[in-house]
Amino acid sequence: MSEPHQVDVVVVGLGVGGEEVAGRLAQAGLRVVGVERRLVGGECPYWGCVPSKMMIRAANALAEGRRIAGLAGAADVRPDWAPVARRIRDEATADWTDAAAVDRLSTKGVRVVRGTARLTGKGEVTVDDQQQFTARLGVVIATGTTPVVPPIDGLVGTPYWTNRQAIEVTELPESLVVLGGGAIGLELAQVFARFGVRVTVVEGGQRLLSMEEPESSALAARVFAAEGVRVCTGTRAERVEHRDDTFVVHLSDGGPESGQRLLVATGRRGDLGELGLDAVGLNPASRYLSVDERMRVADGMWAVGDIAGHGAFTHVAMYQADVAIRNILGQGGPAADYRAVSRVTFTDPEIGAVGLTERQAREQGIDVRVAVTEVPDSSRGWIHGPGNEGFVKLVADGRRGVLVGATSAGPTGGEVLGALAVAVHGEVPLASLRHMIYAYPTVHRAILSAVQQLT
Repeated sequence: MSEPHQVDVVVVGLGVGGEEVAGRLAQAGLRVVGVERRLVGGECPYWGCVPSKMMIRAANALAEGRRIAGLAGAADVRPDWAPVARRIRDEATADWTDAAAVDRLSTKGVRVVRGTARLTGKGEVTVDDQQQFTARLGVVIATGTTPVVPPIDGLVGTPYWTNRQAIEVTELPESLVVLGGGAIGLELAQVFARFGVRVTVVEGGQRLLSMEEPESSALAARVFAAEGVRVCTGTRAERVEHRDDTFVVHLSDGGPESGQRLLVATGRRGDLGELGLDAVGLNPASRYLSVDERMRVADGMWAVGDIAGHGAFTHVAMYQADVAIRNILGQGGPAADYRAVSRVTFTDPEIGAVGLTERQAREQGIDVRVAVTEVPDSSRGWIHGPGNEGFVKLVADGRRGVLVGATSAGPTGGEVLGALAVAVHGEVPLASLRHMIYAYPTVHRAILSAVQQLT
């Protein structure tokens, strides 16, 4: 091993959060090394946010085309996966190469090192047992998460998909079984179904989107049933067989369900085992790294992104990166605040949520007040016609007269959520929301209808 290189900061993992930290610290004049063993940019640009939304955009265009008959005449809609796969490969991922991302960081002054990083002491990082770096200010961990693959009998050794293989596919299967009824599983299930794939979703919990409001689960189940997607809830995969290019999934309630391909979308987890956390007095068996309000794990160590345990969201990683950067540079400013974390499941309808669910609010002892407005009953929902399923649900603290959570589900649910996120984060009084002037006719006015029920 060569002599240790003296630098200011080492960033381990160059996904969206790590890349932001490394780039901005280098631009501030620090000597920064960024270590990445896969692709600079991480999950989002190559297998997550960007390519999946290209798929969703294409699938939604098909759905809109099929709605023409009820609105504007007739249309002959013929799905073709080829332009979708080509756009993902050429426009989004550059065929899964990261030369542009590496150049972007290098231009800012970051030294990008390929390999697997391991902590070998305080402020000390070793890469592939060949290069060693000593960081004067400290180390930032941003290694993200990986798909959870449950220990199902017979699954290991089969050509099952995670989200990565699903994103990379160039030819669609005839049928698909999806394990997991969370955001990733549902988004991909609807995409493939709209392109003509026979899809079955298997969810071990009693409802889809179990972390969201029950109304969101019911909406997703209703829409999927109408689109021909088979949904099995309250049952688990106990055994998997793969033979003759077919997966057979045996379920706890009797099953089985079969498909040409099997997508495992049962969650994500941090992988801390290879980081050498014990060398700095931390538990390598931890699921996530525990951070304070300044993203500090310990003296001279920070963590940002999924690995910090506040949700697998790109926007949260960027937010945390800003907090960590300011702390490293001694700039002060606001601490991390997760009262109004926004999240969107990009099915059609989109299901957006911010802050606490009704159940979470009650568990915290809040004086809960709830209001729900159905989008089809609003003026814009009625005008919209086919594809207008959705609702706005507000969760308020009756004592303080402010929103603590909200859900916006509908054809523009993710965009309508913006107004609700501001209301929750800023603790805008319900009286103020009641007397705002909302643009007409927009789905946003469903917020007003719900607020009127609370005031």
